[in-house]
Amino acid sequence: MSKSERTRAAILDAAREFLRLRPFRELTVAELMKSAGASRATFYQYFNDLHGLMATLLDEVKEGIVTGAQPWFSEVGDPAQGLRHSLAALVAVGAEKGFILRAVSDAATQDARLEDVWEGFIGAFDELVAERIARDQALGLIAPFEPSAVARALNRMDAATLIQAFGRPPMADRGAVLAALERIWLSTLYPDTPLSGNVQGR
Repeated sequence: MSKSERTRAAILDAAREFLRLRPFRELTVAELMKSAGASRATFYQYFNDLHGLMATLLDEVKEGIVTGAQPWFSEVGDPAQGLRHSLAALVAVGAEKGFILRAVSDAATQDARLEDVWEGFIGAFDELVAERIARDQALGLIAPFEPSAVARALNRMDAATLIQAFGRPPMADRGAVLAALERIWLSTLYPDTPLSGNVQGR
């Protein structure tokens, strides 16, 4: 890793550590760079401003969720089983990075730029989920309903659940969170699929 890459990583690490304990509104470039061990001017070599930094952190979360969702989005094998695997990956990402979701969603209520970042983040998943639902509807695997509205409802439920469960200590039980999301998603999309019940301690 080059010196430049190490510096950028140090800035992101410092931001993560700050946001685990404190809200975004209290974050300043000066305090962040003090923690990162670099000058304030160095920050602007990597990010335009703190909003750009938050967008980068949220992109990390998005990448983890999209990668984890591949068992369902790939349309390979049993769709309900693929959905279960994808939800397990979603909960794993939420448990690791729920504090980032909390920081951005909280700040979005009072910051128009972060509101746009947050809506873009959620909206990307709305489109992916709606398209997958529509394809399964065409195959007769999911009952007919308007896929976009249901996708929006499910995604916002996921976000709210992960923020509440993992946004700040104490963390919720991962198995209980997964079981709740499985119940709602499977009951909505594949209601004939047996539910696996509460899986403890994942």
